[in-house]
Amino acid sequence: MKIAIATDDFDKVAGHAGQARHWLLYDCEPGAGVPAAQRIELERRQVFHHWDADEAHPLDTVEVIVARSAGDGFLRRMQKRGVSILLTSETDAAPALQKILAGEALPDPRWDVSLLLCKLRDLFSKH
Repeated sequence: MKIAIATDDFDKVAGHAGQARHWLLYDCEPGAGVPAAQRIELERRQVFHHWDADEAHPLDTVEVIVARSAGDGFLRRMQKRGVSILLTSETDAAPALQKILAGEALPDPRWDVSLLLCKLRDLFSKH
């Protein structure tokens, strides 16, 4: 299973999945322990908020995405692709991955005022 964690700096879980340029990609195998992360830095046009769904994307094979928040447009687009989204208040990427691999629930996300802005922006965007 491939898990991608949206990050601000390849360490802290990003507050907004749709705007994240830095991602940690883990190719997880059952019983194999914690895999090494592949760092992915998206070009501006590849950031999900700007990305055209008809193009290939560096995160195309991902099955699970982890972030602290995500707008409705992002959630809809990922749902169409069959990607599961895990939103959490966990701020560190490593413990988030360890909890997922251990089958533990991630801490619930905190209320995020920026989601109101995302909802407003989504009303006027192409997605």
